[in-house]
Parts: sequence; C-alpha cells; structure tokens
Amino acid sequence: MFRLHSTRLIRPLLVLALVSSVTARCEAKIITDGPEEMIGVGVEEKVGTQIPLDLKFRDRHGLPLTLGKLFNGERPVLLTLNYSNCPMLCGQQLNDLVRALSDEEMKWNAGDQFEIVSVSIDPTERPERAKQTYKRYAEQYGRPGTADGWNFLVGDSKNIEALADAVGFRYKYVPDTGEYAHAAALIVVTPDGVVSRYLDGLGNDPQTIRMSLVEAGEGKVGSALDRVWLTCFVYDHTKGQYAPQAVGIMKLGGAVTVVILGLALMPYWLMRRHRQQLVPADSQPTETDPNPELER
Repeated sequence: MFRLHSTRLIRPLLVLALVSSVTARCEAKIITDGPEEMIGVGVEEKVGTQIPLDLKFRDRHGLPLTLGKLFNGERPVLLTLNYSNCPMLCGQQLNDLVRALSDEEMKWNAGDQFEIVSVSIDPTERPERAKQTYKRYAEQYGRPGTADGWNFLVGDSKNIEALADAVGFRYKYVPDTGEYAHAAALIVVTPDGVVSRYLDGLGNDPQTIRMSLVEAGEGKVGSALDRVWLTCFVYDHTKGQYAPQAVGIMKLGGAVTVVILGLALMPYWLMRRHRQQLVPADSQPTETDPNPELER
C-alpha cells in the first residue's frame, strides 16, 4: 500500500484536488484513483437535500447556535466548508469569493440580500481562531453594514461530519501532515436550508453568484427583471454559468414584439379616435336603401 510521509508529496496532491474542483464543473467529482489519502475526497452533489437545522455549532464569539438560526427562511445562503489552518486551498477559495462579492456588478450585500456561512471542518478549531479568520475576510470584503452577514462557525466532529455528509462534501484528515485533503465548493442554499445549487469553489463570476441567489431565494430576493432574466437563461453545468435558453428567449421575444407593435400602433388608434370625436353627429352618414329603384 502506498503511503505518504512527506509534506512535499501530499501538498502537490492537495493541489490536484484544487485543480479537479475547478476543471470538473458541477458534477459528482469524487477522486477514485490515486494515493489512499486522496481516495473519496471531493463533492457529491445533493441538490434538493434538506440540511439538518438542529446541528449545533459555535459562532466566532463562542456563543452556541443551531443552523436553524441562520437558515431561518429570510435570505438565501452561500455555504462553504473550510478550516483556518488550511495552507492554501481554503484561503484561495475565500479570497476568490471576496473578490466576486466585492465586484461592482454584485450590488447586493451580505446580511441584506443573502448570508454567508463558513463552517470549519477542523473540530479542534476554537472560536478565537474563527474570529481571526472572520476579521481577515470581513476587512477584505469591506462593505459597510455587513459585519453580521458572514458567519464563521466551529463545532465538534459529530456535527461537522453530519453537515458535510448532508451536502456531499467529502474530506479526509491526513495525520502525516496534520492537514485535511478536501476540494473547494460554493454551495447555494435556500432560506429554509435546502441545497439549491453547487458552484465551483474558485473562479465564479458575480453574475453567476447573484443569479444563483435569486434562484435559491424563491422570489424573496432579486428584482422583477432578475426573475425575467432567469426565465430566459438556464444554468449550464459544463460552463459553470447561466446560458441562454432558446424557449425562454422566444417567449420573451414574442412578448416584446407584441409590446412594440402596440406602441407603434397606439398613435394611429388615438388619432382615429380623435377624428371620430370631431365629426358632428348630424353629419354622420345615414342608412339608405341600397337599391332605390325597387321603390318605383
């Protein structure tokens, strides 16, 4: 059996997990071949699964809470599973998430239109460490009024594993390095805690994240235009983004055509009605016998 005894060997394999999480988009991506430390690592999509809301964690202040307090039916949630001492992948994922959420195209703010919940997969992590990690990324995010919109949680093995299993997040502890082998995934969850969509952990554009939140929000977030947009676009699993949907575009095109025709003909209708109102009633033509010769 092949075993790893050096961080110089295991870390390139963790990079492999990172690369596979980027290149194998939105499909079951579990590593099935390679060193034992990596077998079974990845993401098994479980769209439609209800997250157990009674699972218990602690926030960055050390206060106990259940997931039901965060998935409370008000706003959709971006869920990530990371750990603060991760040497590379977790930091890269959260940096990338901050970049996307800070983009000018992403006009929404955490805590207003959506929530972010980051759960540590390391049961030895304490609230003090989670608070340090929160401070780092909250400062990077830098949007006013969003202090309580990003929650960093820690917990025991039982609750962490139950959450990871519910959302299909497969990871392994590697004793030789004291690190965790894992992939990167951004999980979009409805306000009530139902898994709505999986996005790649890296490289997401702001529009894809926003539309995924609109979809997960079940009408509770987003403008009317956002919802119309979703009728014309469908999520493309191969590209990791929303792509045009022919049927939706045809329907919207037909509706737009009707509106344009109506606007174009409206001046004619109004002018005709105006002319009819100007003609005196006694000047209107009266009915006459179409064949007066028959009267003779």
